[in-house]
Amino acid sequence: MCRNIKTLYNFDTPTTKEEMHAASVQFVRKISGFTKPSNINHQPFNHAVEEIERVVAELLDSLATSAQPRNREAEAAKAKARAVARFG
Repeated sequence: MCRNIKTLYNFDTPTTKEEMHAASVQFVRKISGFTKPSNINHQPFNHAVEEIERVVAELLDSLATSAQPRNREAEAAKAKARAVARFG
């Protein structure tokens, strides 16, 4: 779907509001096709972002796992290695 939306669940440091907001904005941008909505669409766009943020927070709070939490730095290094392999 959208490569800019990162996995937010099961990290050694909890997901921040900023990370949830960024993922929500990317999701709404992808669905709406707007990078920056016009003035008439600004309010519905922001409302959608807020609702997605709320649902994401609710989802992350309700999930449970027995897997060890992942390390953000290690995951970022893996992503960078994949990008180098893919794009050179």
